[in-house]
Amino acid sequence: MSNATGYRSSSDWTDWVRFAGVILIVGGIFNLIQGLAALLGPDAYFGVVNGELLVFNLEGWGWWNVLIGALTLPTGIALLSGATWARIVAVVLAIASAVVQMILVPVQPWWSFIVIGIDVLVIYAIVAHGKELRDQN
Repeated sequence: MSNATGYRSSSDWTDWVRFAGVILIVGGIFNLIQGLAALLGPDAYFGVVNGELLVFNLEGWGWWNVLIGALTLPTGIALLSGATWARIVAVVLAIASAVVQMILVPVQPWWSFIVIGIDVLVIYAIVAHGKELRDQN
């Protein structure tokens, strides 16, 4: 439906679904970069939390980020086009991201809570209003 100026009217939430698509694209690029940096960099990451030593194997973490980035990037692009499968995969990836961030709260609390908040917003926008974006395209 168009108005007098020639623009289609849309729900405000349609823009939030587009935001979710852009966040997925940017997150996919960041995951690919982080994964490649982990694979090409040092072998382990050490952190001390509350006097306890945490050691992470970066090779496994690097491959995990490359895989997530390879899934997230095309999903974000497809979400912008209104693809139904992209809505489903995007919600699954956002849930996985939030769960992983919960694991990282002791190491990076502020970053983890920010990412969890964005994940929740992405999930809500897609679940509650994703169909509106598809109907517009």
